Amino acid sequence: MKLKITTIGNSAGVILPRELLARLRLDKGDELHALETPDGIRLTVYDPTLAEQMDIAEQVMRERRTLLNKLAQ
Repeated sequence: MKLKITTIGNSAGVILPRELLARLRLDKGDELHALETPDGIRLTVYDPTLAEQMDIAEQVMRERRTLLNKLAQ
């Protein structure tokens, strides 16, 4: 899919076709992440930093289940 860079105010931007937004399950205001790969740039809705933080949070919740339960009371 070919995308064109266009002027948006004082910046430049890419207009995503409706079909691409539907395939990515995105709507106006959603976040799209650009990841640099050896093959180029990959656009994705997946945020690897957030995923890593969530993995750590889940690990802490498993290890500290009793303490978190007490704090919740």
